[in-house]
Amino acid sequence: MMKYELAGRLVPDGMWSLVEPLLPGFAGRRQGGGTAPLDERRTFTAVVYVLSSGCAWRDLPPWFGVSTATAHRRFTLWTHADLWGDLERAAVGHADELWIGDVAAAAHRRAASRPLRTAPHATT
Repeated sequence: MMKYELAGRLVPDGMWSLVEPLLPGFAGRRQGGGTAPLDERRTFTAVVYVLSSGCAWRDLPPWFGVSTATAHRRFTLWTHADLWGDLERAAVGHADELWIGDVAAAAHRRAASRPLRTAPHATT
């Protein structure tokens, strides 16, 4: 189970209130199969952990309850949808603006360091 104290610091409620409406819709994988979608906040928090710690995706702690593949797939989807830019713009004047800016900058650096594959299937 996710460590709630750390999760609350990584994605405070105020930050989540900005993020949630910006997340693109998510559809199942084109090839079928898989499992039901995970809780979006849990997945976003896992991605923020990787971005803020600088760790490799494979080093994502299991207590987040999100697989490495899922976290990376969502990061790719969100990057292609420009979530990080949208989030930066939404955060102007927000109490968590500096932290959100740091997370968005880390996302931009991570995306630029290695070309992303084709975006996962998203819905609008």
